[in-house]
Amino acid sequence: MSYQPIIPVSGFNGWQILSRTKETQQEAFNQSAEIKRELNYFAENIGKITTAEELVGDYQLLKVALGAFGLDEDIDSKFFLKEVLSDGTGDDSDLANKLTDKRYETLAAAFAFDGEDGPASTIDTDALIAEVSENYQDRQFEIAVGEQDESMRLAMSLERDLTAIVEKDTTDNGRWFAVMGNPQLRKVFETAIGLPKEIGLLDLDTQLIQFREKSEQFFDSPEVTDYGDPEKMDKLLRYYVIRAELNGENTGSANKGQSLALSILQGSNQGSTASTLMDILYGA
Repeated sequence: MSYQPIIPVSGFNGWQILSRTKETQQEAFNQSAEIKRELNYFAENIGKITTAEELVGDYQLLKVALGAFGLDEDIDSKFFLKEVLSDGTGDDSDLANKLTDKRYETLAAAFAFDGEDGPASTIDTDALIAEVSENYQDRQFEIAVGEQDESMRLAMSLERDLTAIVEKDTTDNGRWFAVMGNPQLRKVFETAIGLPKEIGLLDLDTQLIQFREKSEQFFDSPEVTDYGDPEKMDKLLRYYVIRAELNGENTGSANKGQSLALSILQGSNQGSTASTLMDILYGA
C-alpha cells in the first residue's frame, strides 16, 4: 500500500499543518514500492521509444508520462494524445499550441516527438527521466493529498501552475484563457473570487470579463501577471482554502475533523475564532 498523507483537519489550519510537514510526507510517499516500480520502469524503457505511437501503446510508460504533467485522466484518450505528441510544438498550427489547456503544450515539448528521429535526436534522455520522475512524484503526492482533501490538492498545485502561466510569453487575454482552460486553476479562481461554476456555460469573452473584473475586485489584480507578486499569490491561496471550506468543497477524511469555519458556524468560541479567521483571510 502506498503512503497515505496525513491531514488531521481541514481548512487553513490543515493547510498550515500540511505545509510544515510536506517535505517529510513527500519523501515517505516517494519511497513507496508502487512509485519506485513505476519510475524504474519508465527510466529503463523510455529510451527505447522513438514515436508517439509507441509511447501511447505502452500503458505503463504513458501512465507516468501523463501523470508527470497532471494529465492522468487522459490515459484512455490514445488517438488524441498521439496527435498532440506527434505534432510537437514547433509550429503555431500544432495541436498542442492551439489548446487552451497548456499542460498539453508542456507535455509535447518535453517529449519532442517532432524531431527527425524521435525524442532521442532532440532531447537529453537522462534529463527527461529526471524531470518526469520529479514531476510524477510531486503530482502523485498531490493526488494522494486530494483523496484526503481535494482543496489541499488544488492549493498545492496553485503556485506551480499559475507561475507557469504568468511567465508564459503571450497576451494578457491569453493568460486568462490559459487559467480558464486549466481545470484546477479555474476551480481555485472560481472559488476564491466567488464565481459560480455555471459561468462555464457563458461564451468565453463574457467569462473573461467576469474573471478579470472579479479578480480586480477581490485582489486589485485584473491581470494574471499580477499574481507574479508573492503577496498576491499568497492572498489568492488563503482566499481559496478558506472559501472552499466555508462552501463545503472539502472532500475526503480530513473533512471529518473539527474545522475552523465549522466551529464558527456552530458558535463555538465564536468571538475569538471569527477574529482568527478574519485575520487569516485579510492578512491582518
